[in-house]
Amino acid sequence: MNLQSILAQYVGGAPTTTANVDSHFDTATRELPPQVVGQGVAEAFRSDQTPPFGQMMGDLHSRSNPQQQAGVLNQILGSLGSGASSGVVGGILGRIFGNSADANPTPTTLTPEQASQLTPQQVNDIATHAEKQNPGIIDRLGEFYAQHPQLVKTLGSAALAIALAKVANRMRA
Repeated sequence: MNLQSILAQYVGGAPTTTANVDSHFDTATRELPPQVVGQGVAEAFRSDQTPPFGQMMGDLHSRSNPQQQAGVLNQILGSLGSGASSGVVGGILGRIFGNSADANPTPTTLTPEQASQLTPQQVNDIATHAEKQNPGIIDRLGEFYAQHPQLVKTLGSAALAIALAKVANRMRA
């Protein structure tokens, strides 16, 4: 089945059956530019038909390798700018890395080793805070995860169907 036929099934929203959504998503990620797929992934992150954004980030963190974990967390920290060292994020990272607010500032770039020390719940908290501070982070992370479609597939068929529907409607417009 070609990409046009696949996407036609998703125009207007997710189809009633998602039996082939994994293979459809694979086709889309092979044939479409990553930024287009990223927009679909971001829509899945925003959808009220999927778990909250922070929870999905925590779930993806637990399934990612340390380099991917660091890549995502560094995008999140970068979206917060100097505010990353204060508040929720600074508290979480400070507790993990033993930084006191007065001595060592909280790192604004994490190594893969440091990123792998965070729990899914901590990533959930950081991502939830980042979304409130800078909603555009969802788009940036959609683009990041478009480069890692096998991880996106772990979010489940509902998220994939939402992503494909967004792509299909965008391609039709």
